[in-house]
Amino acid sequence: MTAALLAAPAAKLALGAAGTVLDAVKSAMDPAKAKAKQQAEDFETMFLEQMTQHLFATGEGSEGPLGENGTGGGIFKSQLTQQYAQQLQKAGGVGLSNQIMQDLLRVQEQAAGAANVGR
Repeated sequence: MTAALLAAPAAKLALGAAGTVLDAVKSAMDPAKAKAKQQAEDFETMFLEQMTQHLFATGEGSEGPLGENGTGGGIFKSQLTQQYAQQLQKAGGVGLSNQIMQDLLRVQEQAAGAANVGR
């Protein structure tokens, strides 16, 4: 009885890993979907970078916590907001990339359908 109880979580873990591998294989077999996913994630990262830049915006002539008026302060602030945006996107973002990817795929399907009708 204990062996069966121990085997169940292991089997569940194996099935989960197999599903993940299968999803990766499907994505690798469909380069258009992978490209759309990457473009959607890049767009969401750009959006998040713009949003974080506004969060760090300070008034002109004020010395902020990052030393914006000092040498290289603007560059550091730009790189910091870029890294924040990338980390936010990797952590799941705000859900923009999923919708963008679906829209990109839908537009591609419609374009392919229109090209096939014209033949």
